[in-house]
Amino acid sequence: MSGLPREVLKWIQSLDLTWQIKQAKWDLTNGYLIAEIFSWYFPQDIQMHSYNNGTSLESKQKNWSLLKLFIKRHDLDIPEELIEGTIHCKEGAAPALCENIYELLTNRKVKKQPSEFEIDFTDSAYQLQLPMHARSTASKAVKNNLRITETMADPNLILSAQKAQKIINDHIQHRNLERLENPDRFNVKPTLGEKCLRRPPPQPSQPTFDAESTQHTFTVDPSQKPGGEDNPLPVSREPSVQFKRLK
Repeated sequence: MSGLPREVLKWIQSLDLTWQIKQAKWDLTNGYLIAEIFSWYFPQDIQMHSYNNGTSLESKQKNWSLLKLFIKRHDLDIPEELIEGTIHCKEGAAPALCENIYELLTNRKVKKQPSEFEIDFTDSAYQLQLPMHARSTASKAVKNNLRITETMADPNLILSAQKAQKIINDHIQHRNLERLENPDRFNVKPTLGEKCLRRPPPQPSQPTFDAESTQHTFTVDPSQKPGGEDNPLPVSREPSVQFKRLK
């Protein structure tokens, strides 16, 4: 029962299920125990004789199709990615689904411990805990994170290629991050630009203005106004300019 909080574990044990959940990743994948949990709270809607306790993909799809109809009928807030992750045995999907069902049926909140890794239903958190020489390669990452049941359930070649390419891109991104964090291990030599001493560009000096030096004097000669003294024109704002006559 690794991965489940203590209150969720005690709640599951109190339901007296058909068998004990030892590894949620594998025991909840066919949806039989999930249906049995709901049957304790909705005995009129869940009939256990309609569910098959098998491990084949056909049994999984049949059980979960009935459960999806039940979830939709009762308007239960269960994310689709949790269901799909549980069907295809994704890392962390089944415990997260148990916690979600526990909060819906008991109206209680799970006391979660803060984790430095974000749950993304991949083995990235596990890979980061391993030493660098033991971490998986690109092909191994595709094998670990792309289940064969996903390709069997949806045989779209383009979609499968997109999923595999995303896994490879994430793997390359993690490898590049490792090279940046451990340059000595990967014998990463700094480039010529990184060796250069970088100084901030000089800031242009701000010009200072003197209030007395920037003042302009404006002179107006009334005798030179085209309108005369009785009908003066508006005073010009332009400063007076003196010209020197050249011989």
